Amino acid sequence: MQVNWNYIKGVTLLLFVIFLYAFSSHKNGIRKVAHVDVNFTSENNVYITRASVNKLLIQNNEEVTNVPKEILDLNGLETALKSNPMIKTAEVYLTVNGEVRADVEQRRPIARVATNTSFYIDEEGLLMPLSVNHTARVPLVTGKVSKNDLSNVHHIAKIIHEDAFLKKHIIEIIQDQNKNITLKTRILDFEIFIGQLENLEKKINNLKAFYQKAKKDKTLGNYKKVNLQFENQVVCTKQ
Repeated sequence: MQVNWNYIKGVTLLLFVIFLYAFSSHKNGIRKVAHVDVNFTSENNVYITRASVNKLLIQNNEEVTNVPKEILDLNGLETALKSNPMIKTAEVYLTVNGEVRADVEQRRPIARVATNTSFYIDEEGLLMPLSVNHTARVPLVTGKVSKNDLSNVHHIAKIIHEDAFLKKHIIEIIQDQNKNITLKTRILDFEIFIGQLENLEKKINNLKAFYQKAKKDKTLGNYKKVNLQFENQVVCTKQ
Protein backbone atom coordinates (compact mmCIF):
# COMPACT_ATOMS: atom_id res chain seq x y z
CA MET A 1 0.00 0.00 0.00
CA GLN A 2 1.48 3.34 -1.03
CA VAL A 3 1.47 6.06 1.59
CA ASN A 4 0.32 9.47 0.38
CA TRP A 5 2.89 11.61 2.17
CA ASN A 6 1.60 14.81 0.59
CA TYR A 7 -1.83 14.18 2.11
CA ILE A 8 -0.31 13.46 5.53
CA LYS A 9 1.84 16.58 5.34
CA GLY A 10 -1.19 18.66 4.39
CA VAL A 11 -3.28 17.33 7.27
CA THR A 12 -0.40 17.81 9.70
CA LEU A 13 0.13 21.39 8.54
CA LEU A 14 -3.58 22.13 8.86
CA LEU A 15 -3.67 20.74 12.41
CA PHE A 16 -0.60 22.76 13.31
CA VAL A 17 -2.20 25.97 11.99
CA ILE A 18 -5.39 25.23 13.94
CA PHE A 19 -3.33 24.63 17.09
CA LEU A 20 -1.43 27.91 16.65
CA TYR A 21 -4.66 29.83 16.04
CA ALA A 22 -6.34 28.33 19.12
CA PHE A 23 -3.25 28.93 21.24
CA SER A 24 -2.87 32.56 20.12
CA SER A 25 -6.61 33.20 20.56
CA HIS A 26 -6.44 31.83 24.09
CA LYS A 27 -3.34 33.87 24.92
CA ASN A 28 -4.96 36.97 23.41
CA GLY A 29 -8.18 36.36 25.33
CA ILE A 30 -6.50 36.12 28.72
CA ARG A 31 -4.44 39.25 28.09
CA LYS A 32 -5.70 42.21 30.04
CA VAL A 33 -6.94 45.37 28.37
CA ALA A 34 -4.02 47.67 27.68
CA HIS A 35 -5.79 51.02 27.61
CA VAL A 36 -9.20 52.71 27.67
CA ASP A 37 -9.86 55.48 25.16
CA VAL A 38 -12.93 57.71 25.64
CA ASN A 39 -14.04 59.66 22.58
CA PHE A 40 -16.80 62.29 22.71
CA THR A 41 -18.53 62.29 19.34
CA SER A 42 -20.66 65.40 19.74
CA GLU A 43 -19.91 69.04 20.59
CA ASN A 44 -16.80 70.27 22.40
CA ASN A 45 -18.70 71.23 25.57
CA VAL A 46 -18.08 68.40 28.01
CA TYR A 47 -20.88 67.89 30.54
CA ILE A 48 -19.37 64.62 31.76
CA THR A 49 -15.60 64.16 32.06
CA ARG A 50 -13.46 61.29 30.82
CA ALA A 51 -12.72 60.46 34.46
CA SER A 52 -16.45 60.09 35.13
CA VAL A 53 -16.83 57.85 32.07
CA ASN A 54 -13.93 55.70 33.27
CA LYS A 55 -15.67 55.26 36.63
CA LEU A 56 -18.74 53.99 34.80
CA LEU A 57 -16.54 51.47 33.00
CA ILE A 58 -15.73 49.58 36.19
CA GLN A 59 -16.77 45.94 35.79
CA ASN A 60 -17.47 43.75 38.82
CA ASN A 61 -15.73 46.28 41.07
CA GLU A 62 -12.59 46.04 38.91
CA GLU A 63 -11.00 48.54 36.52
CA VAL A 64 -11.45 47.59 32.86
CA THR A 65 -7.68 47.55 32.39
CA ASN A 66 -7.48 44.73 34.98
CA VAL A 67 -10.07 42.53 33.24
CA PRO A 68 -8.99 39.83 30.73
CA LYS A 69 -10.38 40.53 27.28
CA GLU A 70 -12.14 37.17 27.04
CA ILE A 71 -14.46 37.98 29.98
CA LEU A 72 -14.97 41.65 29.15
CA ASP A 73 -18.71 42.39 28.91
CA LEU A 74 -18.92 45.09 26.23
CA ASN A 75 -22.73 45.16 26.25
CA GLY A 76 -22.69 45.62 30.01
CA LEU A 77 -20.26 48.51 29.69
CA GLU A 78 -22.50 50.19 27.10
CA THR A 79 -25.51 49.75 29.39
CA ALA A 80 -23.58 51.32 32.27
CA LEU A 81 -22.69 54.35 30.16
CA LYS A 82 -26.21 54.80 28.80
CA SER A 83 -27.59 54.77 32.34
CA ASN A 84 -25.88 58.11 33.00
CA PRO A 85 -28.33 61.03 32.45
CA MET A 86 -25.61 63.07 30.70
CA ILE A 87 -25.11 60.43 27.99
CA LYS A 88 -27.43 60.06 25.02
CA THR A 89 -25.82 56.98 23.51
CA ALA A 90 -22.56 55.05 23.71
CA GLU A 91 -20.71 52.34 21.80
CA VAL A 92 -17.97 50.28 23.47
CA TYR A 93 -15.68 47.98 21.48
CA LEU A 94 -12.20 46.43 21.40
CA THR A 95 -9.64 47.72 18.91
CA VAL A 96 -7.16 45.48 17.10
CA ASN A 97 -4.35 46.59 19.43
CA GLY A 98 -6.21 45.51 22.56
CA GLU A 99 -7.64 48.84 23.67
CA VAL A 100 -11.18 49.43 24.83
CA ARG A 101 -12.71 52.36 22.98
CA ALA A 102 -15.86 54.12 24.17
CA ASP A 103 -17.55 56.47 21.68
CA VAL A 104 -19.85 58.65 23.79
CA GLU A 105 -22.51 61.06 22.54
CA GLN A 106 -23.63 63.50 25.21
CA ARG A 107 -27.15 64.80 25.53
CA ARG A 108 -27.49 68.40 24.39
CA PRO A 109 -29.40 70.94 26.54
CA ILE A 110 -31.57 73.56 24.83
CA ALA A 111 -33.07 75.27 27.92
CA ARG A 112 -32.44 75.53 31.65
CA VAL A 113 -35.35 75.39 34.09
CA ALA A 114 -34.78 77.66 37.10
CA THR A 115 -37.75 77.30 39.45
CA ASN A 116 -37.78 75.41 42.78
CA THR A 117 -35.22 73.04 41.28
CA SER A 118 -32.80 73.59 38.42
CA PHE A 119 -32.19 71.26 35.50
CA TYR A 120 -31.76 71.29 31.74
CA ILE A 121 -34.24 70.23 29.07
CA ASP A 122 -32.49 68.38 26.26
CA GLU A 123 -33.31 68.24 22.54
CA GLU A 124 -35.69 65.32 23.07
CA GLY A 125 -37.62 67.09 25.83
CA LEU A 126 -36.11 65.01 28.62
CA LEU A 127 -34.87 66.25 31.98
CA MET A 128 -31.07 66.53 32.13
CA PRO A 129 -29.21 67.39 35.37
CA LEU A 130 -26.91 70.39 35.60
CA SER A 131 -23.22 69.72 35.12
CA VAL A 132 -20.38 70.84 37.40
CA ASN A 133 -18.05 70.79 34.40
CA HIS A 134 -19.82 73.13 32.00
CA THR A 135 -22.73 75.57 32.02
CA ALA A 136 -24.73 75.70 28.80
CA ARG A 137 -25.63 79.09 27.36
CA VAL A 138 -29.31 78.39 26.80
CA PRO A 139 -32.52 80.31 27.65
CA LEU A 140 -33.78 80.17 31.22
CA VAL A 141 -37.25 78.76 31.82
CA THR A 142 -39.12 80.32 34.75
CA GLY A 143 -42.66 80.54 36.08
CA LYS A 144 -44.98 77.56 36.50
CA VAL A 145 -43.04 74.52 35.29
CA SER A 146 -43.48 70.89 36.34
CA LYS A 147 -40.88 68.17 35.84
CA ASN A 148 -43.70 65.88 34.77
CA ASP A 149 -44.99 68.21 32.05
CA LEU A 150 -42.23 69.76 29.97
CA SER A 151 -43.84 69.43 26.53
CA ASN A 152 -44.97 73.06 26.24
CA VAL A 153 -41.69 74.68 27.26
CA HIS A 154 -39.73 72.08 25.28
CA HIS A 155 -41.68 73.01 22.16
CA ILE A 156 -40.90 76.72 22.37
CA ALA A 157 -37.31 76.04 23.51
CA LYS A 158 -36.71 73.84 20.47
CA ILE A 159 -38.12 76.50 18.14
CA ILE A 160 -35.75 79.05 19.69
CA HIS A 161 -32.79 76.67 19.50
CA GLU A 162 -33.32 75.98 15.81
CA ASP A 163 -34.01 79.60 14.75
CA ALA A 164 -30.93 81.85 14.37
CA PHE A 165 -32.88 85.06 15.05
CA LEU A 166 -34.56 83.77 18.22
CA LYS A 167 -31.41 82.03 19.45
CA LYS A 168 -29.55 85.33 19.22
CA HIS A 169 -32.16 87.42 21.05
CA ILE A 170 -34.16 85.27 23.51
CA ILE A 171 -32.71 84.70 26.99
CA GLU A 172 -35.76 83.67 29.03
CA ILE A 173 -38.99 81.71 28.60
CA ILE A 174 -41.72 82.42 31.16
CA GLN A 175 -44.71 80.07 31.47
CA ASP A 176 -47.75 80.99 33.57
CA GLN A 177 -50.28 78.66 35.19
CA ASN A 178 -52.34 78.55 31.98
CA LYS A 179 -49.27 77.69 29.86
CA ASN A 180 -49.16 81.10 28.25
CA ILE A 181 -45.61 81.89 27.13
CA THR A 182 -43.75 85.19 27.47
CA LEU A 183 -40.23 85.71 26.14
CA LYS A 184 -37.53 88.09 27.35
CA THR A 185 -34.85 89.44 25.05
CA ARG A 186 -31.10 89.73 25.51
CA ILE A 187 -30.65 93.42 24.69
CA LEU A 188 -34.02 95.04 24.02
CA ASP A 189 -35.99 96.18 27.06
CA PHE A 190 -39.37 94.65 26.23
CA GLU A 191 -41.24 91.40 26.76
CA ILE A 192 -42.75 89.34 23.96
CA PHE A 193 -46.10 87.79 24.82
CA ILE A 194 -46.69 84.63 22.76
CA GLY A 195 -49.71 83.31 24.67
CA GLN A 196 -50.68 79.79 23.67
CA LEU A 197 -48.47 78.02 21.14
CA GLU A 198 -51.08 77.61 18.42
CA ASN A 199 -50.07 79.24 15.12
CA LEU A 200 -46.59 79.66 16.54
CA GLU A 201 -44.87 79.90 13.16
CA LYS A 202 -47.15 82.77 12.16
CA LYS A 203 -46.51 84.56 15.46
CA ILE A 204 -42.74 84.23 15.03
CA ASN A 205 -42.95 85.61 11.50
CA ASN A 206 -44.99 88.56 12.81
CA LEU A 207 -42.31 89.17 15.45
CA LYS A 208 -39.54 89.19 12.86
CA ALA A 209 -41.48 91.56 10.59
CA PHE A 210 -42.15 93.91 13.52
CA TYR A 211 -38.49 93.80 14.58
CA GLN A 212 -37.18 94.66 11.12
CA LYS A 213 -39.60 97.58 10.71
CA ALA A 214 -38.99 98.96 14.21
CA LYS A 215 -35.26 98.61 13.76
CA LYS A 216 -35.43 100.48 10.47
CA ASP A 217 -37.56 103.21 12.11
CA LYS A 218 -35.24 103.24 15.17
CA THR A 219 -38.20 102.75 17.51
CA LEU A 220 -37.24 99.44 19.17
CA GLY A 221 -36.50 101.23 22.43
CA ASN A 222 -39.99 102.75 22.60
CA TYR A 223 -41.80 99.59 23.68
CA LYS A 224 -42.12 97.62 26.93
CA LYS A 225 -44.35 94.81 25.64
CA VAL A 226 -45.04 93.18 22.27
CA ASN A 227 -48.18 91.07 22.12
CA LEU A 228 -48.29 88.34 19.45
CA GLN A 229 -51.33 86.39 20.60
CA PHE A 230 -53.49 87.82 17.81
CA GLU A 231 -52.93 85.99 14.54
CA ASN A 232 -52.73 88.86 12.07
CA GLN A 233 -51.36 91.75 14.09
CA VAL A 234 -48.72 92.81 16.57
CA VAL A 235 -50.01 94.87 19.50
CA CYS A 236 -47.33 96.96 21.21
CA THR A 237 -47.35 98.77 24.54
CA LYS A 238 -45.12 101.81 24.72
CA GLN A 239 -42.81 102.66 27.59
